[in-house]
Amino acid sequence: MHKYTKIMFTKHLEGLDLGAIITSLKSANVAGADLAVRHGCPVDPDNISTALPEAAKAFADEGLVIPLVTGPTDFNQPDIQYAERFYGACGEAGVGHIKLGYWHWKPEKHYWNQLDEVRGHLDGFQKLSEKTGVKTVVHNHSGKSMGLNSCAAMNIVKGFDPAHIGVFADPGHLSLCGEPIEMALDIVRDYLCALAVKDLTTRRPAGRAEQGPPTTGSVRLGTGLGDWPALVRALKKIDFQGPISFHSEYSGEVVDTVVDLCRIDVRFFENFWNATD
Repeated sequence: MHKYTKIMFTKHLEGLDLGAIITSLKSANVAGADLAVRHGCPVDPDNISTALPEAAKAFADEGLVIPLVTGPTDFNQPDIQYAERFYGACGEAGVGHIKLGYWHWKPEKHYWNQLDEVRGHLDGFQKLSEKTGVKTVVHNHSGKSMGLNSCAAMNIVKGFDPAHIGVFADPGHLSLCGEPIEMALDIVRDYLCALAVKDLTTRRPAGRAEQGPPTTGSVRLGTGLGDWPALVRALKKIDFQGPISFHSEYSGEVVDTVVDLCRIDVRFFENFWNATD
């Protein structure tokens, strides 16, 4: 029997109000939400102080939970205008984790100097976590993200208190530019607190290679680069018990289909979980 908490990333329920999101989550066969708290969502950085506790109560009334909130992609500095109320509202609502935005490497700056800046920001976030009891989470994201894989993410978080700072491991992005998945999870093991489920692949433009680099795209689970049996074995080995966020982000799918796809993704993942020793 699995011990993790199945949740769905609500970014892909864009345009729905809170009631419709709750209905969608129940239909998707998940226990709750990786709640996107971004501008244009029912809960956003401006209304979070009142809207998030209200959302948490509405979720609880329906037997659902919000263990993880995902902030705006530029929520990467602790002195941003809404940072304190963001953390305070999550603490009041019982949210356990806040996933930050991203720091991107800039070629005009030396990597190690940028890393010092990033760790300075993370120190401020740790203070907010200590104050509110909500863990700050760094997501490994491919591309020029400063935390693009497990080793890079560890450069950011190593030395911080794992009670307040964690890593949101994303096997989809790791399959593009990360370590072998068993190694990747072992690298961040002391900080690993949440996981994403999605599959990615790369495609080259038609014609000659010099027409452009490969493009990255999300694909149905099992059709991309993800090594699902190895992932499940690694999670079981470390007795992972955190939230697992199903993204089901397939381009061009309408909301109703996204909900159906999340249900399929949950079944796909749990079939591997139940079949893997």
